[in-house]
Amino acid sequence: MTLTDRTFWLNYWESKEGLIFKVPNKYPFLPLIRQLVATHPTRSALELGGFPGYYSVWMKKHLNTDTTLLDYVVHPKILHDLERANGLPEGSVGVIETDLFQYTPRQGFDLVMSNGLIEHFDDTENIIEKHVESLTPGGTLLITLPNFRGLNGWFQKTFDPENYAKHNIQSMDLDRLRKAGERLGLKNIQVYYDGRFMLWLEREHEKPLLGRILRKVLWLPLKVFFKLVPVETKAFSPYIVLTATK
Repeated sequence: MTLTDRTFWLNYWESKEGLIFKVPNKYPFLPLIRQLVATHPTRSALELGGFPGYYSVWMKKHLNTDTTLLDYVVHPKILHDLERANGLPEGSVGVIETDLFQYTPRQGFDLVMSNGLIEHFDDTENIIEKHVESLTPGGTLLITLPNFRGLNGWFQKTFDPENYAKHNIQSMDLDRLRKAGERLGLKNIQVYYDGRFMLWLEREHEKPLLGRILRKVLWLPLKVFFKLVPVETKAFSPYIVLTATK
């Protein structure tokens, strides 16, 4: 029995603010997408679990890629407003509204990507396999997820345990991700930490005062340090990236 239905999610998205904006070129992972597309010719792309569709809209606008957004619920008006805000005609981005695990691809895509998706599933290899199923031979896989195995994860676990519990921390192990890719027959696998330093709390104004203060105290000195020492590490990097080819 499901606890939510399509109407619930449509109302949920309608209640969110700040969803519509022109996607800036500094938006996370866009330079990497440019690099991947330059290296591997990409005519079509599938974004999994990505509503409102920022990456799909950006790729269609700036890379002239035929993009499709797949998610359990896609609010048409919000997607169309986002398209217009980014200078695209309504309907520029294709839509597949379905449960990913009930989806059988009718075509292959040159690029399949997700951002902040696989960490919400218990079986990491299984959800990665659902990405691979939609790839054309030689196609590119791009998966990004948060890194909660360092300082930011400690913040989440300490000051927002409800959000922390929604994440599969085991999925954030680089060696585990690499081996899952190998078992699925992927090639040119690269798995690495991305970003030098970042701390965040969802709905920060609702979190304990100590957490809000501590985040602000640590933010500036660590930001300055990593500007001077540009390294990406398990302890401080906010993201994990997996790229591979089929």
